[in-house]
Amino acid sequence: MQYSESYGKYKNSRNAAWQTLIDFQIKELPLKLTDIAKKANITIKKNSEINILKPQTLAISFLLNNKWVIVYDDSFDNIAMIRFSIAHEMGHIFLGHELKGGYHQRTFNVDKPQVETEADIFASRLLAPACVLWGLNLHTPEEIMKACDISISAAKIRAERMEVLYKRNKFLTSPLEQKVYNNFKDFIDSNNV
Repeated sequence: MQYSESYGKYKNSRNAAWQTLIDFQIKELPLKLTDIAKKANITIKKNSEINILKPQTLAISFLLNNKWVIVYDDSFDNIAMIRFSIAHEMGHIFLGHELKGGYHQRTFNVDKPQVETEADIFASRLLAPACVLWGLNLHTPEEIMKACDISISAAKIRAERMEVLYKRNKFLTSPLEQKVYNNFKDFIDSNNV
């Protein structure tokens, strides 16, 4: 895949996350995925209630009677991993990814198809939007983990990306990003006292 095509897919995933934050009027961190799900008419179920996940599957999403359902593996004690898995499945839904075999699934696979990477990008930008992290002046993985309620591994990846973005210092250049920042402005101001 060429750089421009790769960047285009990244940009689409990032912009979809920003648009979701705007559309569902998210104004503070950590965001509540259940609020987005309710407004988007998405049902979120624990696998322990219906027992349909295959081994090594963290979450799946599928259509049932024209309504999206996300089922996540609730056998983990890691709430941050569960949150990321749910946000990842929302990424498939909001990005309009084609269902394979009637569903999307998030697994532990290292070799990921492009749609899985796109859903990961969506999830990380939804749960930890760069302009909000910048507004809060967060730099370390620990700060990001705490503010966004994400895992330390996701926070480390986000902190590495933020380091690049801080050096570039081109925040709020996109109209979408400006809208996201404005939605979070009161939250940012109240946390910067």
